[in-house]
Amino acid sequence: MAEVINFKDIKGLDAAAIDSKVSELRKQIFQMKMEKATSGLEKPHGLRVLKKNIAKLLTAKNAK
Repeated sequence: MAEVINFKDIKGLDAAAIDSKVSELRKQIFQMKMEKATSGLEKPHGLRVLKKNIAKLLTAKNAK
């Protein structure tokens, strides 16, 4: 399940680490969307959490 990422956890990451994390989260979103289309999700709010995590990571990357 997707966990909320805090800004204090992101501050220690460099740009390459942020890019890899964003890529990983986007893959998770794709997998969840496929699961939603085929059988339904047990916790559909997970998609929203993943999207917000990506936004936080990209905001932190652009602030550097």
